[in-house]
Amino acid sequence: MHNNLKHKDTTQKIIGAAFEVHKYLGNGFQEVIYQRALAIEMRKVDLEFAREIEQDIFYKDFPKPIGTRRADFIVAGKVLVELKAITELEDVHEAQLLNYLKAYRLEVGLLINFGEKSLKYKRLILSQPNRRIHN
Repeated sequence: MHNNLKHKDTTQKIIGAAFEVHKYLGNGFQEVIYQRALAIEMRKVDLEFAREIEQDIFYKDFPKPIGTRRADFIVAGKVLVELKAITELEDVHEAQLLNYLKAYRLEVGLLINFGEKSLKYKRLILSQPNRRIHN
């Protein structure tokens, strides 16, 4: 399988579910509203997921965690999904997602923004030097 398309079936189903949510709700709601709606749509397409799973953040070889982070969704145990409801995605949001992928030891992440007039998403892959795939 070409590395670019890792977990392609899963990410396509997630993106399809996100488009369905955006088509129905449009933009302008709080993030939590989109999170709940996306959960409903992902169940419809038989995607298994966990919401708001807390993960410890470690620093170098310091033995104790220096904090925790909750990902919006971990789908099928392999794709991290982070939702936003903002006017525009910025590079800092990509950096944040890559940090979460490292913390959760996952390779593939989706950054989905419901806050624009049309749905925007970015699929990021931790192991690739040129990680960005835009829609």
